[in-house]
Amino acid sequence: MSDQASGVSGKTASETDADAPQPTYNRVMLKISGEALMGDQGFGLNPPTVERIAQEVKSVHDMGVEICMVIGGGNIFRGLQGSAQGMERTTADYMGMLATVMNALAMQSALESLGVFTRVISAIPMDQVCEPYIRRRAVRHLEKGRVCIFAAGTGNPYFTTDTAATLRANEMACEAIFKGTKVDGVYDKDPVKNADAVRFDNVSYDDVLANRLGVMDASAIALARDNNLPIIVFSLDEPGGFRGILSGKGTYTRVGN
Repeated sequence: MSDQASGVSGKTASETDADAPQPTYNRVMLKISGEALMGDQGFGLNPPTVERIAQEVKSVHDMGVEICMVIGGGNIFRGLQGSAQGMERTTADYMGMLATVMNALAMQSALESLGVFTRVISAIPMDQVCEPYIRRRAVRHLEKGRVCIFAAGTGNPYFTTDTAATLRANEMACEAIFKGTKVDGVYDKDPVKNADAVRFDNVSYDDVLANRLGVMDASAIALARDNNLPIIVFSLDEPGGFRGILSGKGTYTRVGN
């Protein structure tokens, strides 16, 4: 068979495999906020933004990396804000969980339009739209190359999606949590407001907690620390950033021991 017929130009399959970047992690959790799906809008979902993020996920999936995802719901409803405005906290938090399901379904649609098989797995049973969370089944989906999008948080009020992402990452035996933000790492102060802000290449869990660096909430950081699960903070707005870091390149901050 000719090189052209085999789909490889001038190289054997083994040479192509050898040239491909080897990912630094084989199974990861990608945590993004609901606000990341808004684009330039002030509310809701921006389809081109959702598609762009889906393309980023696909590029990593194409490397053979097994991917879990947790998406916040703040672009639709944030339970803590609802509570602050007089709504009963438990009710507000459940409304926020339902918002994460809507975002998960939007991301599932975007990924599957790109040919990436996914499963939306909800901590709150709603069998007509997504699967209930069963750990062994979710692990099997990952092993079959499906992207698992975990929705509805932990299924309990008073817990953030940061904590849900860390919990699911531990349950799925992920090797790292990738926290996609608007900045390219963790800084000693807000880099948007302070031109002299300094980015950390590495920072410990305890320093994040002691200095309130705002990577994730305290419960999520403590859970990651107790299970020695590194957190990679990177810019989701940087094209190719997710894939680049898994290829050993790019700018990011590693939170760990």
